[in-house]
Amino acid sequence: MSENTLEFRRKTHAVKVAWGGRVVTIGGMNPIVVQSMTNTSTADVESSVAQVLALARAGSELVRLTVNTPDAARGVARIREALDRSGCDVPLVGDFHYNGHKLLADHPECAAALSKYRINPGNVGKGEKGMENFASMIECAKKYGAAVRIGVNWGSLDQALLARMMDENNALSDPLPPDAVLRAALVESAVQSADMAVKLGLPADRIVLSAKVSEVQGLISVYRMLARRGSYALHLGLTEAGIGSKGIVASTAALAVLLQEGIGDTIRVSLTPSPGAPRTEEVVVAQEILQCMGLRSFTPMVTSCPGCGRTTSDLFQRLAAGTQDYLRSRMPEWRVSCPGVENMTVAVMGCVVNGPGESRQADIGISLPGSGESPVAPVYVRGEKVCALKGDDMQARFHAMIEEFVQTTYGASSRGQSDN
Repeated sequence: MSENTLEFRRKTHAVKVAWGGRVVTIGGMNPIVVQSMTNTSTADVESSVAQVLALARAGSELVRLTVNTPDAARGVARIREALDRSGCDVPLVGDFHYNGHKLLADHPECAAALSKYRINPGNVGKGEKGMENFASMIECAKKYGAAVRIGVNWGSLDQALLARMMDENNALSDPLPPDAVLRAALVESAVQSADMAVKLGLPADRIVLSAKVSEVQGLISVYRMLARRGSYALHLGLTEAGIGSKGIVASTAALAVLLQEGIGDTIRVSLTPSPGAPRTEEVVVAQEILQCMGLRSFTPMVTSCPGCGRTTSDLFQRLAAGTQDYLRSRMPEWRVSCPGVENMTVAVMGCVVNGPGESRQADIGISLPGSGESPVAPVYVRGEKVCALKGDDMQARFHAMIEEFVQTTYGASSRGQSDN
């Protein structure tokens, strides 16, 4: 993250979420954390382990699991053990509703295997009983060193709090619209619960807040209010964002506004998976939001043109898609052996109008022939033309050139040269 990017970040408490030797820090001016959630049954240990591994490999820095039954609670520790055997130290978050106090108390191995608990104040119980259940979960977090996300949702808001605030609003000479009161109630529920956790002995730097809605303008409004109410770290996400392009666009529209205002310390993009699509799609979208905004870098980004009448062939489309897939497939290895590669830029352009110029601006770029142009594709490395490719093996040769560039620029040999 650049110094300029940090200038507008809202400083919050730094919340450390750890497992083994790995520490993920949310807030405190640290890089914004990407997280995700499994959609497997947590009682199905094998499937859950496979999905957590896939999400972690894709770049999810925290992974949340549903913990809703005794079998799910028993599964958590087994999932943690299997991940540890695989060398995966991604911290796990337990998502609790209704019976979390009982599951944590009855299954201490589950409580100990989780690095963070998600508690929904609207689902812990009513009145004094609800207070007792909430206190029980906070005591568990204190005992096992877990962080806590107090996550309020407008679909499960504390109805007693909402009714009281609606009554108070109706008594005003100039009452607010009901939706404004609903948003205020979301914020009030989150802040009151966080303050209560602090009174119970959980430090403020172990607490993350969220107040999620599924409507873009509502989310922006709620988080602006929440940001003004204190220095708790904030988890951003448009809940029930939707499927496909709708979910991606809605999440981006909401999160980008808030992130640009310095609001938000960790994000999740809650996409409904398309049939057959991998769960990792939501991780990729979250990363791309942050990377396009200049907040973090995860994977070399491909610049490619939209195509026009000059690009009658689909060659550049196939090469752009293939190159993006290639870069993502190599990142798990490159992330370890070639630090800094995530900042690399690649261009795949479709004709002579902007192709050479854009390719020269990238670290490595190729300008493919458009309709009626000579059937060769010049390749540029940091502004200099190094060769021209043509033929059916163009993609394989271009990817080989990318690999060579990565190894010589970011690999061990390049670091050895820079040390001399």
